[in-house]
Parts: sequence; C-alpha cells; structure tokens
Amino acid sequence: MIRIHPTADVSPRAQIADGAQIWHQAQVREGANIGRNCIVGKGVYVDFDVSIGDNCKLQNGAFIYHGATLEEGVFVGPGAILTNDRQPRAINPDGSLKAADDWQVGPIQVGYGGIPNAILANLADKKHLGIHTELLSDGIVELIKKGVIDNSRKKINRGKTVATFCMGTRDTYDFLDDNPSIEFRTIDYTNNPLVIAQHENMVAINSALEIDLTGQVTAESIGRVFHSGVGGQADFMRGAVLARGGKSILAIQSTALKDTVSRIVPTLSQGAGATLVRGDVHYVVTEHGIAYLHGKNIRERALALIAVAHPKFRLWLVEEAKKAGFIYSDQMIMPGEKGRYPEELETYRKTKTGMDIFLRPIKMTDEHELKEFVHGLSDRSLYTRFISKRRDLPHERLQELVVIDYTQEMAIVAVVGGEEGKETFVGVGRYYIYPDRQSAEVAFAVRDDYQKKGIGQELLSYLTYLARRQGLLGFTADVLAGNEPMLHVFEKGGFEMQRRTSAGLVELKMTFKQEAPLRSQKLG
Repeated sequence: MIRIHPTADVSPRAQIADGAQIWHQAQVREGANIGRNCIVGKGVYVDFDVSIGDNCKLQNGAFIYHGATLEEGVFVGPGAILTNDRQPRAINPDGSLKAADDWQVGPIQVGYGGIPNAILANLADKKHLGIHTELLSDGIVELIKKGVIDNSRKKINRGKTVATFCMGTRDTYDFLDDNPSIEFRTIDYTNNPLVIAQHENMVAINSALEIDLTGQVTAESIGRVFHSGVGGQADFMRGAVLARGGKSILAIQSTALKDTVSRIVPTLSQGAGATLVRGDVHYVVTEHGIAYLHGKNIRERALALIAVAHPKFRLWLVEEAKKAGFIYSDQMIMPGEKGRYPEELETYRKTKTGMDIFLRPIKMTDEHELKEFVHGLSDRSLYTRFISKRRDLPHERLQELVVIDYTQEMAIVAVVGGEEGKETFVGVGRYYIYPDRQSAEVAFAVRDDYQKKGIGQELLSYLTYLARRQGLLGFTADVLAGNEPMLHVFEKGGFEMQRRTSAGLVELKMTFKQEAPLRSQKLG
C-alpha cells in the first residue's frame, strides 16, 4: 500500500512503488521514480526524472535534484542537498555572477550502502571476533555490546578494537567515549598491510562499483565519473592475503539502477582505475552465489563470475567473454530458470561411518574438478560405472556434464575439503528424467579411496529425495552383473525393485515406496 500525506505534492506522472510513504509537504515531480518501501520525509524535494531505488530513506528537508540516481538502501540525512551542477558556484572565475543558463547538469549516483552493516548483522552468532579497521561503524559497536567482538584472540593489540575514525549515531559515540577497549590509531598504522598481515585469520570485506571478468575491480569511478577516492581498500585486501589463514572478500550487489546495469562487466569502463588488481581478490560474493578466484586462470575466473552475475546479464557476459577470448568459443550456458543454480539444495550429511560430506548440485564451473574425479578412478571403477576404460574427457564432453538443465536432470557431487576453494569430489550421482516425467535413469560413482564409507548410499538417498520432490515415481538403472557393491546400495535404497539380467547387464526398475526423509546436518 502506498501512503501519501494530503499536503504532499506528487505529480501524477511520477511513479510510486508499493509500500512507499510520502510525508507532509514533500514534493515529487514528474518522471520521478520512487522504489518499493521508500520513505520520503517531511519537506523533501525530489526533482523530475530522479530515480530512487527500493528501501531508501530521505529524511526531512532533503533536496534531490534532476540527474540523481539513488540505488537500493541509500540513506539521505536531514537537510542534505544533492546538487546536480558539475561546477556549483555563485561567482564565475571572471568575477561575474553565475547566470541561470550557466548550468551543466552532472549525474549524481549514490551506491548501495547497506552491505557492510548487513554483513555485520549476520555475525551475531559468532564468538571471540577481533577488529582492526579503518572505519568503526554502528554495526561493529553493536557486536561489541553483544560480546561477539572481544578481541581476545588477536595476535597484536589483544583486547583492543583498533580503528582510525568513526561514523555513527550518538549512541555509538557515547559508547566510544573514554572506553579503554577502543583504540584509535593514525592511518599509517591501521592501513599498513604489514601490520594487517600480523593478524592470523584476517578477513577483509569490501565492496565495489564494478568487477570485470578477469577479476579487476574499481571502487572509485564508473569510467571517468568519480564516486570516491582510492581509500584503504587495497591496503586491507592485500594485508589479509598476506596474513596466515587470511581471506579477501568482495561483496557486491550484482546489479545497479534497479537491475538495468550489471556490476559484473566484460572489462572495466573506459577511464576507470583498477582499485584492486586480479591477485587481490579471493572471493566475490553476490546475491547469486560465491565465486572463488584465487589461483584460477582467466577462463575459470570468467566462468565463476558469470555464474554469480544477475541471470538477465549472463548470456551477454558469455558472448562478450567469447569475443574477448576469455572462454572457449563453444562455451555452453543454460539460460533462465533452467540454468539457475539451486543453492537451496546444498546440504551436509554424515555417512554411516561418521564421515562428514557436503552434497551440492554440479555447477558449470566444475569442469576441472569433474575431470580430476574421473582421472582418479581405478580402471575397474571406471569400467563398472561407464562400461569403458577411456579417461579422455575433452572440454566438449565435460561441459555437457556440468552445464545442465536442472528441471530435466540433476547431478549431485559429494565434496570433502572446501577450505580456500579447494574442493575435492569423492562421489558423483546423477539422474536423467524420462520424457514421460514418471521416472528417471540414475547412476553414481565413488572414488576408490572413499568407497565403503557410505557415500554412495548418501548420494542415492539424496537423489531419491530430490526425484520425489519433482514428482517422479521411481528410478531405472543398468548395472554390470559383477558390480555387487552398486547392486547392494540399490537394494538398500528402500525401493520396490524388479530385476532383469540381459547380456551381462542387470536392468533395475525401482519404484519409490514412501517419502524418504531428508537428513540434513549443518557442520561446525
């Protein structure tokens, strides 16, 4: 529901989204676009063609002039004026008064501002965190008050929250006043990468305006239009990389301007400075997933970043990456909902032998890991699974196995490791849905050194759960007559089973008996 106060002057040609509130004596002119759940306070002026993203708050008396774009989650304080003159002045260099027509409109863009505090809010269940930062914010203080941050494990400045400056509310400043656990140091200390690197398990989290498909980042400008200075981003990202157990994370929203612009781009806009070079960033996180870039080649980086871009821009990014030679010219991609990675299907399991494994759907970036898995199988395992001893898996065949239509088939990988992006596949299970949508052909394989640990049983159990969820009634499978371990796993699957042996193959038809429970367990 939209709420507009009777004294507000809102043009009928303005667009006001659901949930917006426009208060006393505010003025919203023609062509203005106010996003969902925005609050436009008393006496606020929003000029013509201004674009305000969702969940923004404009406090009393703020003036937002023509040419301004505010992205999602932006806060504008009381009385703030976002002028749109590229050269705001009252007197010209020759001493004459500036005329009304001497006005060169310049774009004002205020970026997504909620990421840092949103990250901090999600750390509330952690313990014994330490802080070494350039900026101390409200979110950090809230975590100190809750006991989440106690700095008890820091290698240097133990027991102290170290920062250079603070921006926050009166409550935050009152908390800092004469607080012996807070220590403000000069910027040549807080931002020194060698000081930062002395902290074990240091995690640096920053945001940016754009990242290109090779991993270069700009946090300063869109092309030649500057939004910020260099700042301390590079200092902290490089210091974290140098620290023992350190990580550098770039957290960005995948789009800007209400999903009309991708922040993940083929190359940085002409004129933009590279705030971070390719080696500075380990992880890139968007609302669509996590891309691990450290140690990856250009092709792997491009695919990882395309996978976490907004779906509406992925085909464009693939085509541009092909033109640039970043990826293979025949690289496949599954568009739309068919290719949306079902992150909600990721789960942790404990096998019958007590082994912890991570089960997740296969991704289009898994070519290397899948190839390593196949190469790690013994001749016998290779033959019993694929009825072939050929190990050559060219890119053309591999991408058919990792770029899948999740609505027509499912491939689940069993993973161990995973720290620092070094996942190891120890099992792979897959089913293909028949055209009648009643049943699917199922198969799985487990690496030799991980067999007899219950991994195959967990893969089959989870595939059964997913198949039921899609409305299937059962599985079929062809198993070599001598493959007793696989036959045993199927027999323990709780199916109504029919067997038929022909030409050395056991043909199985398995009907689901009852709803299989989903046993998901979060680890550590």
